[in-house]
Amino acid sequence: MNQENVLVTGGAGFMGSHIADELLKLEYKVVVLDDLSGGFTDNLSEKVEFIEGSITDIKLLNKIFEKCRFDYVFHLAAYAAEGLSHFIKRFNYTNNVIGSVNLINESVNHDVKCFVFTSSIAVYGTNQLPMREDMIPNPEDSYGIAKLAVEKELACSKEMFDLDYIVFRPHNVYGERQNLGDKYRNVVGIFMNNIMQKKSLPVFGDGKQARAFSYIGDIAPIIAQSIKNKQCYNEIFNIGADKDYSINRLIGIVSKAMGAEVQAEYLPARNEVKYSYSDHTKLREYFDIKKEVSIKDGISRMAKWAKKTGIRKSREFSHIEIRKNLPPSWR
Repeated sequence: MNQENVLVTGGAGFMGSHIADELLKLEYKVVVLDDLSGGFTDNLSEKVEFIEGSITDIKLLNKIFEKCRFDYVFHLAAYAAEGLSHFIKRFNYTNNVIGSVNLINESVNHDVKCFVFTSSIAVYGTNQLPMREDMIPNPEDSYGIAKLAVEKELACSKEMFDLDYIVFRPHNVYGERQNLGDKYRNVVGIFMNNIMQKKSLPVFGDGKQARAFSYIGDIAPIIAQSIKNKQCYNEIFNIGADKDYSINRLIGIVSKAMGAEVQAEYLPARNEVKYSYSDHTKLREYFDIKKEVSIKDGISRMAKWAKKTGIRKSREFSHIEIRKNLPPSWR
């Protein structure tokens, strides 16, 4: 049995819990660190060791790394509300940059074999489509800037300390275990939660903005298995679905899966990239990619889970730092 130790930060969250499950299938010993700000212990397998805590807690990280002597780190802990990040700059950089640097420091000091980081296609900003890894990043929000900063720090740490890393840039991932109660991010979850409450579906702008919605079951296995493929060490990969859909079209797919008549509530447009989808040619060169789950099948699977899970109460974000131009629905 493979006894190599793996740390998954954010492992009680949506993507993190799925990746932790995939690592368990590969027979790694998995430790999950999560502060439960967006995750749930219900997402955790009983086979993982769970530690409640934050990546901003330096003393805790040092204690964990000293005790567990991790072979690999999968870093998914982040506050990933891209649009809200403009208004929570200090919170964003503290959690998404400083917390990441804390982990990088510990990984260097404890000879971690590879550091796997989930970045985002938010690093590209408005760019030629589809977005490719060889493009020069030009993030347009604080979240994208934070993700790019960590990518650069990993490249620097490889050069200076020989810390191997892999960067994945996922986009618009949805599926079972998504936090239905977070009204600031994860549009599919927001729509399903509102439908179960018989509320209208909030749409910023005209709904013609397009995203390639990516099913978690297509993403998590690739990320988990990446540490076995040393050819992909110190590389960056876009990962996600190939076909993009408008928000208006998504509404139709979600409403059908949920078996409900819905009404969209069109709100003032917010400052965001209107069209965002990426190329995955490079990913296919390094990984054996299976046929992806169609958006209709993926949404259907998530809808069944959402109905079973039930309504999640939305919580107001309590750390707003800038209120100027904050969308009224977020106030």
